[in-house]
Amino acid sequence: MSYTIGIDLGGSCVKAVVVMPDGKTLTNHNLPFDAEADMEWANRLRELVQSIEENQDGKPDNMGFSAPGLAAPDGSCITHMPVRLEGLVGLNWQKFFDFGKAIPVLNDGHAALLGEAWLGAAKGFQTVILLTLGTGVGGAALVEGKLLRGRTGKAGHFAHTSLGPDGPQDDCGCPSSLELAIGNCSIPERSNGRFTHTWEMMDAIENGDDEAEEIWLKSVKGLATAICSFSNILDPEAVILGGGIAKAGDRLFVPLREHLEPLLWKTDNYELKLLPAQLGDLAGAYGAAANAMGV
Repeated sequence: MSYTIGIDLGGSCVKAVVVMPDGKTLTNHNLPFDAEADMEWANRLRELVQSIEENQDGKPDNMGFSAPGLAAPDGSCITHMPVRLEGLVGLNWQKFFDFGKAIPVLNDGHAALLGEAWLGAAKGFQTVILLTLGTGVGGAALVEGKLLRGRTGKAGHFAHTSLGPDGPQDDCGCPSSLELAIGNCSIPERSNGRFTHTWEMMDAIENGDDEAEEIWLKSVKGLATAICSFSNILDPEAVILGGGIAKAGDRLFVPLREHLEPLLWKTDNYELKLLPAQLGDLAGAYGAAANAMGV
């Protein structure tokens, strides 16, 4: 049977999909690993692929891979990564799996957008932005049908968009970044120590906590400001919002649209669409598979 494996390596788990050329999913997997254990993530990957091959009675036609960090221009490996997932940088996946053809590698944000463009919320759009709102902020852009990669592969890292020159710097040196404005990583600072996670703040809002709601709406306003800039720079048809924070639903989308609407530069009657992502945690794995198949 003709099939492709798409793999998405996260900080503490491996996600994979086994798909047919038409996008039909044969199976999917989500396997945790100990990020502190030496190369455990690599061992879990080998075990997973071997298990899939046994269950499918043969090797896949293609394999694709995505991970945090910057991918090499030729797609052979991850070239830059913060201090985690020891052994990932420079690892050639074709050699690692002793596979008969190249295994193309993507940044996880880029892969998530390709997945959504193939089978999810971004399907049918030619110019579209993805923002994943979680511990940090991930992102990617498809521009006139092509994934925007940039010179070094860091294009689409919308997390490191500055909302002002005077605030604290994020991990990449960007002051007052979008990631610090809305990511879970900054919740303790934004709430003066009251909350450690966005969902704690959401629970407080549901219980009528006006201070919590003020903190949340300030974050949403920051997101709206950033999207206004993205709209003027790339002129997308839609912005797809994924990640755990996007599961807030109307609590996010309604005030976001209210803040964004008066900021948008309207050159025609088209309304910039704000849409929830559809593929959840498997978006990167689907994108890795799509990239491997060239769809």
